[in-house]
Formats: sequence, C-alpha cells, structure tokens
Amino acid sequence: MNDNTIKTLSEIENFEIINVNDGEKYNYLSNNDIIVDGEGRLKFLIVNLSNSKFTFFGGNEYLEIPWDYVKKIGAKTIILDVEEENIKRARL
Repeated sequence: MNDNTIKTLSEIENFEIINVNDGEKYNYLSNNDIIVDGEGRLKFLIVNLSNSKFTFFGGNEYLEIPWDYVKKIGAKTIILDVEEENIKRARL
C-alpha cells in the first residue's frame, strides 16, 4: 500500500501506535478508540493505558490525543508526534 491508498478500520486495527516524541508504545488500535465528529472527521485517538479490560476497583486510565498529532499511518504502525503537555489524561 502506498500513502494515497485508503485504509479501512479492519486493516489498521492491528497496527501498533507509537509516539516518536518519547518512544512510548500504546498497544494496538484494536485496544483503543477513535472519536469521529458528526461530519465524519477523525478528532481524537483515545488510548487505554490499562493492561486489563476488567478493572473493578481503580478504573481505567485513558489518554486523549488530538488526531492532528497522528503523523503517519504506515505498513504496520500508526506514528504519533505529541508532547506530554498536549495529551489529556482521564480516569473512568
């Protein structure tokens, strides 16, 4: 696939998310979420920091990363370039 090829969610759900700013790996897209606005634009990447889907006591911690910081969707990775101060943290 070249950069101009349209990729479907089913194709990229097994892509690993990596922040080149600090080298942090955020698991695979299938373990995270994407927020899309009412007009179909990608707005945020929601990264689940919890290792388990079942957390009964502490809740899950999430990162909300604006889609503008997604720099490239490669052959097997989604590349971010975002600094810590541009990431919103939340706990559910």
